[in-house]
Amino acid sequence: MRILVTGGAGFIGSHLCERLLGEGHDVICLDNLFTGSKDNIIHLMDDHRFELVRHDIVEPILLEVDRIYNLACPASPVHYQYNPVKTVKTSVMGAINMLGMAKRVKARILQASTSEVYGDPQVHPQTETYWGNVNPIGIRSCYDEGKRVAETLMMDYHRQNKVDIRIIRIFNTYGPRMAQNDGRVVSNFILQALRNEDITVYGDGSQTRSFCFVTDLVEGMCRMMECDDFIGPVNLGNPVENTILEFAEKIITITGSRSKVIFKPLPQDDPKQRRPDISLAGERLLWQPLIALEAGLAKTAEYFAAQIGKG
Repeated sequence: MRILVTGGAGFIGSHLCERLLGEGHDVICLDNLFTGSKDNIIHLMDDHRFELVRHDIVEPILLEVDRIYNLACPASPVHYQYNPVKTVKTSVMGAINMLGMAKRVKARILQASTSEVYGDPQVHPQTETYWGNVNPIGIRSCYDEGKRVAETLMMDYHRQNKVDIRIIRIFNTYGPRMAQNDGRVVSNFILQALRNEDITVYGDGSQTRSFCFVTDLVEGMCRMMECDDFIGPVNLGNPVENTILEFAEKIITITGSRSKVIFKPLPQDDPKQRRPDISLAGERLLWQPLIALEAGLAKTAEYFAAQIGKG
């Protein structure tokens, strides 16, 4: 098939492009390289079935494709808060442009939504039937509400225009090719540990996160795209929950670091707990994550150590 991956030069997008090429598809990677990087896809450039189109998804584009994976949007607080209006435009106008394309060429489209649609959840773990607890006027709203509107657009194009859609909600994902400057807990902690710097924990470290290795996530995305009788939304993530403090201690052990943990105030609207209920993914996609946290963190630390070595 001919497959479009928006945000294909990003962390998750580059792994997805690699997987799709491995399956023999023609892949168009569309990215404006705001948070994506050519370094993530440079090893794919020699494949004649791979094409990079430098384009901003906010602007319309005409392409002929069979499948669209819509991943384009800055996804870390540091990046999406840098230009919040642009973040909303990317989620909303980007979804409109991609849905218009899907409608025109009769392509199936998968929307990469996020666990952030649940906000600071009052239901734990989060199931797909939970509507969320989101602050519509906070500093994270540009991302949270942008992704919620993108889901709305997907459903309305499906109901009104019979567009063939899929919606996934991605929980914390980590692995090689994460950006060093994305400000997320995995990259922050590993880089601090590798440099033997103090590891910065916000709050008292009792807030929880669950972390899914990127290849597990990509497997779930591909299964969802090719599932013929299920549009979602479906949670994709790892249900094994860790406190942030436990997580910092694991990374110190894995990297053999001399770092110490220090505590700083918790940012506004930072969720206290986040864990997916993935029973629906198990039932409909026969999917569950396979990579243990320690094994995934070791691979990620190895990647970052090599990046620091290059620098």
